[in-house]
Amino acid sequence: MTVAGYLATLPPDRRAEVAKVRRVIRKHLPKGYKEGVEWGMISYGVPLRVYPDTYNGKPLCYAAIAAQKGYSSLYLMSVYASAALTAELKAGFKKAGKKLNMGKSCIRFRRAEELDLDTIGRIVGKVPPAKYVALAEAARRR
Repeated sequence: MTVAGYLATLPPDRRAEVAKVRRVIRKHLPKGYKEGVEWGMISYGVPLRVYPDTYNGKPLCYAAIAAQKGYSSLYLMSVYASAALTAELKAGFKKAGKKLNMGKSCIRFRRAEELDLDTIGRIVGKVPPAKYVALAEAARRR
């Protein structure tokens, strides 16, 4: 499935909210990541030609957006792998007066306006693929 195909499967209101978050990610995404559809969601990963040593044979996932049944999710794997980025995300949401509804790497939202898109864009833009591969390898060693 393509990203356009994934978006076409969503109801118009959900498609619009996911598209807003997707625009922020694409605007700030460092060069070298590839957008696609993996695991039933829009994903941004390190291509296998760059980093083939993944545990599942799929591109190393950096970020993803999924429309769930009752909400949407934004996955920021660099935040999961870095305490400093987690702290920055929490501080950004607090400063913006936004409530952060977050699991380990998943930020849940119904509308893009619930998110601090400036902080999300900044965090997405901070970790180029080589740095993310190093973070992932360090996490694997633990």
